[in-house]
Amino acid sequence: MKLYYLPAACSLAPHIVLNELGLDATLVRVDPRSHRTEHGEDYLQVNPLGYVPALAMDDGSVLREGTAILQYLADQRPEGGLAPAQGSGERYRLQEWLGFLGTEVHKGFIPLLYPVAAGKYTETARPKLDQRFAWIDQQLADRDYLMGDRFSVADAYLFALIGWGQAAWLTSYYKADIHFDRFLHLQRWYARVRARPAVQQALAAEGLQ
Repeated sequence: MKLYYLPAACSLAPHIVLNELGLDATLVRVDPRSHRTEHGEDYLQVNPLGYVPALAMDDGSVLREGTAILQYLADQRPEGGLAPAQGSGERYRLQEWLGFLGTEVHKGFIPLLYPVAAGKYTETARPKLDQRFAWIDQQLADRDYLMGDRFSVADAYLFALIGWGQAAWLTSYYKADIHFDRFLHLQRWYARVRARPAVQQALAAEGLQ
């Protein structure tokens, strides 16, 4: 397998999952401006939409959406416990989290990452995203991870996204103008996830420590 990534992007999530599960994959860095890989490959031939992540299989097929990639990887090694069994109620709960993170959090960051292009829309986007993080913080009040007492692919996804915002306790990479300092349950979750060896390994490999 090959995982096409950009440091500190949402592709950090499947990178973490690969490490958690001990799956073999070659990491291929993508330049978002030229759409060329570090080896000179035309990335648009891998993903015509141009964004990361993409997961190229040994048989030549490609997955191009992060939430699909996360679940695919988890299902390759189900004993790793990063996703509940297919068809179970808990699996649908996981999909609920992944859908929420993808539509309400990930997409909510976009205007704050490109404020000049977004213009006044940032004034609407910021409070809405703040509300979403307030809700996540509430959910973490009585649990260690999003799904309960076990780390899952949803935690990997949230960890990749939270580094786009700012807090005194947060290592920030993209400097979106939104602040998480008051979210104490989220702070404890962040410290717990960041300390995981698989997360540390991914951060080091992407030059993010």
